[in-house]
Formats: sequence, structure tokens, C-alpha cells
Amino acid sequence: MRKVLFPTVIFIATILIVARIFYLQIIDDSFKLASDNNAIKIKYDYPERGYIYDRYGKLLVANQPSYDIMVIPKDIKELDTTEFCSLLNITKEDFLKKIAKAKVYSPRLPSVFLPQLNKLEYAAFQEKQRKFQGFYIQKRSLRDYQVNYGANVFGFITQVNDNIIQKNKYYNSGDLIGKQGVEESYEEILRGIKGVKYIQKDKYNREIGSYKEGKYDTVAVQGKDIHLTIDAELQKYGEELMVNKRGGIVAIEPKTGEILALVTAPSYDPAILVGRQRSKNYTMLYNDSIAKPLYDRGLLAEYTPGSPFKILTGLVALQEGVIDENTTFFCRHGFSYAPGRFMKCHCHGGALQLHRGIYESCNTYFSSSYMATINKYKKPADGVDVWSNHLKSFGLGQFMGYDLPTGRKGKIPTSKTYKRMYPGWGWSSKTIVSNAIGQGEVLMTPIQLANMIATVSNKGYYYTPHIIKSIKGQMIDKKFRTKHVTTVDKKYFDPVISGLFDVYNFGTAHGLNVEGIDICGKTGTAENFAKINGKRVKLQDHSIFVAFAPKDNPKIAIAVFVENGYWGARWAGPITSLMIEKYIKRKITRKDLEKRMLEGSLQGEYNKYYAKPVVDTLIKKDIILPALNQTDANKESKKEEEIIVPENKVG
Repeated sequence: MRKVLFPTVIFIATILIVARIFYLQIIDDSFKLASDNNAIKIKYDYPERGYIYDRYGKLLVANQPSYDIMVIPKDIKELDTTEFCSLLNITKEDFLKKIAKAKVYSPRLPSVFLPQLNKLEYAAFQEKQRKFQGFYIQKRSLRDYQVNYGANVFGFITQVNDNIIQKNKYYNSGDLIGKQGVEESYEEILRGIKGVKYIQKDKYNREIGSYKEGKYDTVAVQGKDIHLTIDAELQKYGEELMVNKRGGIVAIEPKTGEILALVTAPSYDPAILVGRQRSKNYTMLYNDSIAKPLYDRGLLAEYTPGSPFKILTGLVALQEGVIDENTTFFCRHGFSYAPGRFMKCHCHGGALQLHRGIYESCNTYFSSSYMATINKYKKPADGVDVWSNHLKSFGLGQFMGYDLPTGRKGKIPTSKTYKRMYPGWGWSSKTIVSNAIGQGEVLMTPIQLANMIATVSNKGYYYTPHIIKSIKGQMIDKKFRTKHVTTVDKKYFDPVISGLFDVYNFGTAHGLNVEGIDICGKTGTAENFAKINGKRVKLQDHSIFVAFAPKDNPKIAIAVFVENGYWGARWAGPITSLMIEKYIKRKITRKDLEKRMLEGSLQGEYNKYYAKPVVDTLIKKDIILPALNQTDANKESKKEEEIIVPENKVG
């Protein structure tokens, strides 16, 4: 057997080697193509990116032609650099830097020398292109925005960097890629597949036709069109309402999890990130560390949620059986939860049950409910973990899994949180009672707030929020069609919803109702602190509002957050009512609210954060956006001797 085994192995190995050589030399020419590379020029045919539409089929983002000047350094012959630079309006120093950069990338492969020429620049260069060997025109398509809003939703496209090229072999120098928004999330769908043509060259470096009669050429495949869940008119209206304010608006269709509007303020016209000025404009936006227009507050800003969180406090207490809708607590315009510790309350006081506790937003009622939840268990650590797990079933304290490339988890504390905060000594429900009213260690993003109120409107379930409605030729991800059910039983939502309905009838939002629409909502005011010369100082409170409508069979759930907006009903509440009416009625009857919100400004409040000389310098350097440089706003602002640095809870 041993005598036969060794010759057999040699024989089989020889057969395999011969077969492989035959395949490579006779059947497969791909290695020959690589070896002939010096005599072959590769041309790419770039497809149009897929178009982007809103939920109703309104075209939002299309394409426009663009022309890049490409260079292959080894093919450059003697040329008149003065004429070349004059033609393209660049300096000789720029020319040398760009050539050096191209050589670093590859002397033999094409790279972008000058991107995004317009039609006139392209025509002028094309006329004299024969003089400049080693340079050629590569046609591409850039985005053509049909609207001047939704920049944070769309994102933008930009040239790939070396890091991307090394990680993903699909991209070459000069290729474009989606960044931020749906352009990044759905890059592989929107970009399509570029075509490749191999051109044979003779010994004089002249093109003599397709290599192997086009055997290896591929045809470009256009990117797929996508429809977003966004209501374009609602998105536009939300951005108009948030002019001269900072914050976020997130509106969701409760029954599907589809995002109807995703507003961040301040924002910018997406068209400024297209063309030759893209880099300059992006740098301006990036360097604006005051207004942060590139910072999507709807997804990234982690705020203390304030009173809307009382909704969850009540639901968990009902589920844990420590209260029912008839449980009564007595409020003396505040809550004395420990010797020398008093939490103020702005409700009318007296004996309150759940219903009135909600619509008057009683701190005493919900602090008592929270402490009863924690104290139900022998150890406060066990009580906190039970409470925390209920909240996490609403999608809080974690990445939500939506289809946008950025986000934050927020924070829902657990027993581990307090063991770290209070090492070596005990803590109890009294220590952490501020969690009950959405302060303490609780943090939420606006999209989490919107999803929370959508879950309440559904009486205990939600679908993962998403911005994709349909993709031409394929289904959306299954996870966006999967129902998530909370740990709170359905029966406990009805008494809470009843209280939320009367917030508009008798409570903290009684002046914000819209005729013909039954709205359920909750105002919120969240404390806001900053470090001033190293000291913690209280600044103007944030204005928060969450709502859904109609009360029965809701069509929209929404969260509005206005930074430094004083209290919930002052800014966030009116904006919420207007957004709901715009979506449901498609018109506005509350013209009084609309006028106040469209004309109102908080810029004076924001300008207080910074010493006037600092602001003046930023304006002079064109770093602050025009929205910050307003005469009226500057008149409102007070001169400050100190520089105020906001605490890192918003950015």
C-alpha cells in the first residue's frame, strides 16, 4: 500500500497543476490582462446615483453632471504650466502639490487632479486638452438638490480618502461616497456599480481600441431609487419653525415606526456641499462650534427629558402594582423626601390621583410613585434594576437600530450606576428620587422621546424607527417590520392616555389645543447647567414637549426639544401643535401660534453663552453662520465678562 500511495499523490498533484496552468493560459486571460497593464488604459464609467423621493413621491434629490480632471503622472509630457494653470485658475504651487500627491497615490494609475468643473470650465479645458498629455476628463454626477431643507436627512457625497480606498477595493482615488444621512446608510444601493473599459495602447502610447474586443469591459449599473418615510412638507415646516432656535424635532407614524420628520436646528442648505466650494463650506460648518449645524440634535443630543418622563414613571408604578389610578398623594406645592430636602412643584396642590397628577404634572405624585416602586424590593439595587428593565423595553438606554449612521444610547441608570457613584456607603430611593421627574441620571435623545410617546399611543408596542419606506426592486430590512412589546401591560396605558388628553383640556398645555384634533401631550422643562470659569451655574431651562394625535387611532407621535426655551408650553408646545395640525389637516388654523413661532428668536439667549469679543471674532472670520449674526438678536444679548462653556450634555 505504501508503494502505491506516494506515486498516486504525485500523479494527482501533477494533474492538478497542469489543469490549473491550462486554465490560466488558455481559458482565463485575467492574469494576462494584469501583465499587459502597461499597454492598457482603464476607463471607468460612473453611473448616476439613485434618486431620493419622499413618502408621497416628491423628488428631493436628483443628479447633475460634473467633470473631474484626472492625471496619470507617468504619462505627463512637457507642457506649458503657465497656460495650464491660467486655464484652470490655479497657481503653479497648487499644480506642483497636486502632481506630487498624485505620484504618491500611484505614478501609473489615474487620480483626481482637479474635481468638479462646471460646464464652462469643462468646455474651456476640453478645447485644449490635446496639449496636456497625461490629463483627461472624467465625467461624474453630483447631487442636484430639489429642496433647500433636509440636509441632516440626506447627508452629502464627498471624495473617498486613502483609508477608505485601503479598506474597500471598490473605490479608487477620486471616487465619491455618501457621508452622513441616507447617503451613507444606503451608499451601496444608491451608488450603483461603475462600469470598466480597457483600452489598448500602442508603443507610442496612443489608444488603438478596446482590449480583446471589449471582452473584459463591464457596463455601469445605475443606483437604485429610494423612497423615504419623510413627509417633505412637514420636514420643511419643522425647519422653518426652528429658525433662530436650537434643538430637534422628531415625528413618527406610531403604527409603522416610519419617521415623518427629522429636524435639527440650526441646519443648512444641502446645496452648499456641492461643487468646487464644497470643501470651503464644509470647513465653515465644521468650525462653527457654537451653533453646530453639522450636529444632528434629533439623533445625537442627550438631554434630561424632564416631565415627559413622568409618563414612564407612572406606567412602571402601575405595572409594579404600587399604585393604581385611584391612589392618592397629597402635594403641598412640593415634595419633602428627606430631612432638609424639598422638591418644588408648580401644580395646584392638594390631594391628587393619577389623572390629575399627569395633566398638572405634579412632582410629588410621581416622586412618591417612583419611591414606592424602588421600595417594593428589600434592596434598592433590586428595585432600580427592575425599574431600569421596564424602561429599556421602551427602547431607552440603548442604540435603537434605526437606519441612520449616527446616534447615541442615552442613559438609563442601573444599580451598577449607583454603586459606582456612591462607593462605600448606602443609597436609597430618596438619594435618586430626581429620576422620577426625568432629571437625575436619566438622559434621552429626541428620537427616543418620540419613540417613547409613539409606544404609549400604541398602548405598549413600537416598531424600530426608520427612514426608508421603499427601495426599488427589493424589500426593506425585516427588523423594521418586527413589533417590539414592552413589559408594561396594555391595560395600564388607558388611564395614562386619559391624563395626557386632559393636558390640553385642563392642564399645562390648555392654550395649545387645535380645533378638530384630539391631542394627547405632555409638557416638560429640564434644568440646564454650564461651567462658568470652572463653576457650575444654572442657565435657562430647556423647553420640551411630547404628543400624539388623534387620541384614538393616532397618526403621528412627536417630540420637540428647544434648547434654553424656558418651559415646555412656551416654545416646544406651540411647535408641537403646529406640526400635528400641518400633518393631519395639511393646513394651519392656529395662525396666532404660527406667527409667534416663525417670528420668534432665541438667539439673544444663546449669545449670552459667549463673551462678546469672542462672538465678534467668530463672526468676522465667517465661522458663525448668518443666523447667529442678527441685529435684533445682538440687541437682546447682554454683555458678558466671562466665557461660558456649556456642559457636555448636548454635544
